[in-house]
Amino acid sequence: MKKNIKVMLVEDHPEYRDMLKFMLDKEEGMEMLSKFGNAELALRSLQPLNHNSEPDVILLDLNLPGMSGLEAMPWFEKYTPDTKIIILSQSDREADVLLAVQQGAAGYLLKSATMQELTRGIRTVISGGATLEPGLARFIMKTLQPRLKKTTSDPRISKRELEVLALIGDGLSQKEIADRLNINIFTVGDHLKHIYAKLNVANAPAAVNKAHRLGIFSPEE
Repeated sequence: MKKNIKVMLVEDHPEYRDMLKFMLDKEEGMEMLSKFGNAELALRSLQPLNHNSEPDVILLDLNLPGMSGLEAMPWFEKYTPDTKIIILSQSDREADVLLAVQQGAAGYLLKSATMQELTRGIRTVISGGATLEPGLARFIMKTLQPRLKKTTSDPRISKRELEVLALIGDGLSQKEIADRLNINIFTVGDHLKHIYAKLNVANAPAAVNKAHRLGIFSPEE
C-alpha cells in the first residue's frame, strides 16, 4: 500500500493554515501531519525527544513571528535532513528567492499558487525534482545560469593533470608525485598551476574538493 505524503505546515495566519489543511487532507495520497504558527514550535516538535514521525515535506513561510523561515532552514536540515522544504510565501523578492534556493529549498511557490500547483509541487520534490513558480523559475535561471555554466562546464583536465590531482588527493607531496610519475618536480608545479586555473581555485584542497563535486574523479564507463 502506497504511503501518504506527510506534510508539515509552518504558517502564521490561522485561516490560511486551516484552509491548506482542509484542502490537503482531501487530496489523495497526502495528509497534513502537523501545522504550526511559528518556526520555534515546529522545530521543537522535531527534536529527538518530542517527535514520533517526520514529515516528508515542510511548507515554510518566510515572514514568521520570531525566527524567520530563512533562519529556521538550517535547523530543519539538522533535525530532519531527509525532509524536503518548499517555501510558500507572499514574497517574490529576488533576494529571498536566491537565499532560499542557496540554503537548499527544494521549491519556492507564492501563496497565490493554486492548490493544483501546490500539490503538483509537493509531488515533484518528493520524486526528486524541484518546483518553482514559473516567473521565479525564469528569474532563477537568468540569474544563476552564467554561474552554473561556468561551474559545470568541462574544465578539460588532461590525463596527466588528473593523475597529479589524484595523487595530491591521496596526500602525496609534490616531490613524491614527481618520483611516482617519473617527472621533474617543476613539471608537477606547472601541472598544479594549470589545474588551479582550470578549476578556478587557489590551492590543492580546493582543487580536490571541486574535482569531486564536478565528478572529475568519477570512474569512466
